[in-house]
Amino acid sequence: MYSDADLIEGCIRGDRKMQYELYQRFSPKMYGVCLRYAGKAEEAEDILQEGFIKVFRKIGSFRSEGSFEGWIRRIFVNTAIEHFRKKTYLQPITEYEEATGEGKYLSVLDNLAEKDIIQLVQQLSPGYRTVFNMYVIEGYTHKQIADELGISEGTSKSQLSRAKIILQDLVRKHIETRRQAP
Repeated sequence: MYSDADLIEGCIRGDRKMQYELYQRFSPKMYGVCLRYAGKAEEAEDILQEGFIKVFRKIGSFRSEGSFEGWIRRIFVNTAIEHFRKKTYLQPITEYEEATGEGKYLSVLDNLAEKDIIQLVQQLSPGYRTVFNMYVIEGYTHKQIADELGISEGTSKSQLSRAKIILQDLVRKHIETRRQAP
């Protein structure tokens, strides 16, 4: 097994074997990141490929400050965000819709398998899914989300609120379906 430093050095030199090793080591985790942002597997695979192209192009700029995996992950998150920034999916919802959903979000996601959660999040519209992932999973603030996506903070907050309401309903339906299964 190669060290991160060996992989970085080899990739900078354009060594195909090291590029393959880097891809093999990080593609499963990065595919998971892509899958959270994508609506379907094919879309996640496209983001995965775009992300690795960027990793290989930018690998010479890695400064060994922080973890190499964290640096790669940031590239993939940004690639996924860019993928959806090109599209106009974010629509503001009314204050009433936001207020009625606040506080209703259940923490039952903790009781679901990771694959179930990913499938439920994938059912969200691309705009809701992107804001949800950025806020809940990646830890962005609404201001950061607004800046990254070119929207207002209010739109970010309303998208998150609506995503939570929809996820709550999807989780409820998922649990009911599991209970009814023989």
